[in-house]
Amino acid sequence: MSAATVAGGGAFVMAGTSNAAPPAPKPAAESAACQGLATALGNNQKFIADQRANPDAQSEARIANREAVVAEIKRKQEASGCVVGESAQDSRAAQPSQAAPTPAQSAPTENAGGGAAASGQQVCNGSTVTLSGEDGAPAASSNQFPAGTKLKVTNLDNNKSTTVEVTSVSGSCALLNNAAFEQVREPGKFLIRRALIEKVG
Repeated sequence: MSAATVAGGGAFVMAGTSNAAPPAPKPAAESAACQGLATALGNNQKFIADQRANPDAQSEARIANREAVVAEIKRKQEASGCVVGESAQDSRAAQPSQAAPTPAQSAPTENAGGGAAASGQQVCNGSTVTLSGEDGAPAASSNQFPAGTKLKVTNLDNNKSTTVEVTSVSGSCALLNNAAFEQVREPGKFLIRRALIEKVG
């Protein structure tokens, strides 16, 4: 009986040890936070790829900056229990180019006579909003609006909004930096599924 008790105890200890293993990382499909981070990673990776495919005098600096952002997003994926390096692009980031806009994107251009959307007009229809991972004062980046454009982003799930200036180029219609995203996010979420984006300046 003594031997049986020891064997049983050993089996119990082993089972207890296996149960203490850390949980498996969550794929983006199982977590809104992970999906938001995967989308942000995809947007930045697409931006880097576009810069390498069509370089200009500033491409090297932009790529270096975005590579630092990619590293930060991967750290956030690990800290949030997500699959590190999982990447996805939202529907707007995956569009071929601005030269061939979708119907939702073309409407503002037509209303403005071939230029940018009129002030106060809703833009980026249907776009989700994620964060770039960049620090600094509240700001945004965009693949549709030039630096200096002011966008008002409203999270329709909590009615919080922020007005930010576009300061750089990205792979999506509106990508918020960390400070701007904090102003409109829901706790623990890295993706705004229902967003109202307006050009206000």
